[in-house]
Amino acid sequence: MQTDPQSPNRGIVFALCAYGMWGMFPIYFKSVASVSPFEVLSHRIIWSVIFMALFIAATGRWQELSKNIRQKKLLLKLTSSAILISINWVVFIWSVGQGHILDTSMGYFINPLVSLLLGMIILGERLRRVQWLAVSLAVAGVVYQLILLGNLPWVALVLACSFGTYGLLRKQIEVDPFSGLLIETLLLSPFALFYLAWLAQHNEITFLTEGLQMSGLLIAAGIVTSLPLICFAAGAKRLTLTVNGLLMYITPSLTFMLAVVVYDEPLDVNRLITFALIWSGLLLFTAESIWRIKKMPVKAVKLPT
Repeated sequence: MQTDPQSPNRGIVFALCAYGMWGMFPIYFKSVASVSPFEVLSHRIIWSVIFMALFIAATGRWQELSKNIRQKKLLLKLTSSAILISINWVVFIWSVGQGHILDTSMGYFINPLVSLLLGMIILGERLRRVQWLAVSLAVAGVVYQLILLGNLPWVALVLACSFGTYGLLRKQIEVDPFSGLLIETLLLSPFALFYLAWLAQHNEITFLTEGLQMSGLLIAAGIVTSLPLICFAAGAKRLTLTVNGLLMYITPSLTFMLAVVVYDEPLDVNRLITFALIWSGLLLFTAESIWRIKKMPVKAVKLPT
């Protein structure tokens, strides 16, 4: 799918909406922090199925979905990606509820560099010198926190590795992002329904027992999950990879500011040094990528899957 030269401004608006919503995720998940992370995850899965099914029906994509859902190899691949994204989701939900929003921000700052390493390890891609330096700076930040602060930033690493691996898998799976998300959540939905039924049987379920406001928030998990993806897909097909790559840092930047300014998470000098090392690596990585792209002829941009 080619970049639309007539609507770059519209593409930026869609991308800003997507990355802005992702960056504001902690506000939503803080509002449901009193609910078990696995119950929130279950609602996120179930209501995403419903919301994406309605979206696909409204946009006339049933034929494409029907074709995809009949491919056994595709379903097997999407099962793997569904497991990865569910791990990512539940760790994020737990982290926000437990006051580790800064760690989630760190994870998504690290994510592009983790993707570089995965490309080298799994796809056999060769890293350029500047890319090696960028990765080394991020690793130095993690090691610094491990040695001086005495703890491994496992939340950041799990989020970065799970989402990086998820992204790698989805790039290799030939499916549109809308059908892909619907099929992934459909594959996870039996487990989500079983867990919710178990909670209800043991009188531990929050949905419909803790007031209409909380039930409404849990239903909104479907919109919170699906709407940013729709905006992202609409923006990506109208923007160059360079612009889209720069805009993606809006998400962890907003999360970082929310953690420090709104939720008063501690940010001492040692932790700031960890972030500074990671930011330095990202700055090198981004600058080198922009420089190389500017030297290349303009190419069509494919819609990410």
